Amino acid sequence: MSKTYRSMLLIAGIVILAYGVYTLFQPETQVSVGSLDLVKQDNTGSYITIAMGIIAIGLSLFMNKK
Repeated sequence: MSKTYRSMLLIAGIVILAYGVYTLFQPETQVSVGSLDLVKQDNTGSYITIAMGIIAIGLSLFMNKK
């Protein structure tokens, strides 16, 4: 794998991982009615995004040169 592709894969992995962590902690929906606050959050997509970022980083770091 050429150095350019490895660098691009590393950068993409870091961006995907950062986005996954951001969506994991950022609430999706929040409603405030008086003193009652309701927050709905579904993290299943975030876990998949984080896993894809980790896989991309791992591939870019541990692939052998041909």
